[in-house]
Amino acid sequence: MSPSVLSQTMTILRKDMLLSWRGRARLVAMLAFAVVTLMLFSFAVGPNAEVLQRHAGGYLWLALLLSSVLSLGESFQLELEDAALEGLALLPVDPRALFFGKALANAAQLLVLGVALVPLSLVLYGATVQGSWPALIGFIALGTAGLAAPGTLYSAMTSRAKGKDVMLPLLLFPLIVPVLLAATKGTNLALLGDPMGQIQGWATVLGCFNLVYWSLCPALFGRVLDD
Repeated sequence: MSPSVLSQTMTILRKDMLLSWRGRARLVAMLAFAVVTLMLFSFAVGPNAEVLQRHAGGYLWLALLLSSVLSLGESFQLELEDAALEGLALLPVDPRALFFGKALANAAQLLVLGVALVPLSLVLYGATVQGSWPALIGFIALGTAGLAAPGTLYSAMTSRAKGKDVMLPLLLFPLIVPVLLAATKGTNLALLGDPMGQIQGWATVLGCFNLVYWSLCPALFGRVLDD
């Protein structure tokens, strides 16, 4: 990444993070939605403590995935006002810088949400971290990055479409199934322990998918802006 692209990326990242802080009521709403989702899973399973503990990582990621749609769907809301997105495309701003700034801001928001959900999940499901806390946080970071890259691309693609609230999850969810599976498996191993040493393999799988998404999505982002 060239110095000019890096500088533009940091400017866009700072702008989006500042807007997120000013609109933090939306982040609180996302957290409340995720907590309600976690509670619904516990109600659906019933008073089976063993099942809840064994699948706590999966419930955590499903709640985070559903909540991410609320965050990603609003990524370009401000830019849609007064045709600001078209104006950005006309400025001497590298499309990759716009993508990376937006995607990193989305990843940061999802990471904060995911970390906040961990203690809530442990309390709701009666689980404990028998594995590794650093591994748990690492999988949340890698998983949210894997959601943010394609989520930002598809958010830009559907931002001007009718029914964008439906189109975004329909396009995004099939694409991020590998990330969801790897993140869920790694999170469960970090929570329940890793007697067979599988956690490194799942981390490698998740890292590879992140590498693919964060390489391809910036390259395609310019075409999305042109359309």
